[in-house]
Amino acid sequence: MYRKELTYYFSTPIAYAVIGLYLLTISLFLWVIPGEWNVVDAGYADVNGLFALSPWLLMLLCPALTMRLFSDEKQSGMWDLLISKRVPVSRIVWGKYLAAWTLTAVSILPCVVHYFVVYHIAEPEGNVDGGAFAGSMVGLLLLSAAFTGIGLLASSWSRNQIVSFLCGAVACFALYWLTLQEHFNSLARGVIDLRDVVFFLSMAVVSVVLTMMVVSRKG
Repeated sequence: MYRKELTYYFSTPIAYAVIGLYLLTISLFLWVIPGEWNVVDAGYADVNGLFALSPWLLMLLCPALTMRLFSDEKQSGMWDLLISKRVPVSRIVWGKYLAAWTLTAVSILPCVVHYFVVYHIAEPEGNVDGGAFAGSMVGLLLLSAAFTGIGLLASSWSRNQIVSFLCGAVACFALYWLTLQEHFNSLARGVIDLRDVVFFLSMAVVSVVLTMMVVSRKG
């Protein structure tokens, strides 16, 4: 299931559009569009704009990737085929989740390039807080894990992709505002606290388990 979903993403424009749009938006705000997130305008050797902007982009990106995961299967009849072959629901759900999270991680990891650019243009060269950058990158990957789980759960509630996307985006925004932001900011300080890691992974696991329950109930 994981391989099937990942192959689907990369055999259609979806993966390239998502990765390209995310990286282009980040690059424009860091280097082209004037403002507080622009590295040159700020005058500081850091890429804080990347970590200030990324959570808000991921709130849209993750639900957009997951909104079709169950509706497509049911509309095409593939879902009935999988059930008839007695494929475990847990395998189906985890495969879909991991494929979507993999694509999100592939979108985030190239942002390391911005760090090395700032590293070389800093005066003196290398005058960049590498610990804070590493912690923030770990935070983004864990945040995307939680957002992907939330989006997956939203997609299991409705056959309508737009409804799934809107529910997932609203849920991601609400949870980020209430609690996820605090844990992300903690990691962004450069200290990998096990409590923050466990919190994000627990939210992802709980979302996947709830998705299994919803899918099993709806059949």
